[in-house]
Amino acid sequence: MEYLIICPLAFVAGFVDAIAGGGGLISLPAFVLAGLPMHASLGTNKLSNSLGTLIATIRYARAGYMVRAFVLVAVPCALAGSYAGSNAALLASDTALKVVMLVALPAMAAFVLRTKDLDSFARTAIPRRRALCITAAIALGVGFYDGFYGPGTGTLLMLALTALARQDVRTAAGTTKAINLSTNLAALAVFLVNGVVVLPLGLAAGAFNIAGNYLGAGAFSGKGSAIARPIMLVVMALFFCKVIADLAGELCL
Repeated sequence: MEYLIICPLAFVAGFVDAIAGGGGLISLPAFVLAGLPMHASLGTNKLSNSLGTLIATIRYARAGYMVRAFVLVAVPCALAGSYAGSNAALLASDTALKVVMLVALPAMAAFVLRTKDLDSFARTAIPRRRALCITAAIALGVGFYDGFYGPGTGTLLMLALTALARQDVRTAAGTTKAINLSTNLAALAVFLVNGVVVLPLGLAAGAFNIAGNYLGAGAFSGKGSAIARPIMLVVMALFFCKVIADLAGELCL
């Protein structure tokens, strides 16, 4: 029964994640719904997502979407931010951040709705050094968010890299995948060491996640911004619902 619940949703999550990020908003609830304890859900979901993200990353790299300079500055900054965020999460409640996201998400959705073509930002060029500095700052900030709270990280990266670092959608997707893969593998290593990954289920879900990521990367390569934009809106809607549910749960407690 766990496989019947998780594997189809892992496929959908992989497809969504390859295009606009945020696949964890679909896959993680599937593990919880299937009855796994929370830590096992987190660890097994991370295995599944890491496998799928690896395939999407390879496909984007082969398609030429990864600009080496952006990746080289973004990955270490994201890892540093994630490490700092994880440590901060041990010391402080994430309630304030959830309230901020409750306000920010509708504004972000309105921004995406107004922006008919996300590639339009890249048409206004900025100096390369400035673009690299902005990319590093985004990776550090979103990396911190990923370590502290986490949901929707890929979508936040896509939006910030296109709107602020002026990367075109395909380059932003490549940079996002490189960051996601790095932070996913770092977190997976922690979960594996602590023995909270259900390997058979994680590998099976990973196979479905790989298939979703492969097809999603192909769809993105063909349609780019045209397919990324509506899926971003869906992910932000799911993200908004999760934030409301989390806050409601805290109020009930």
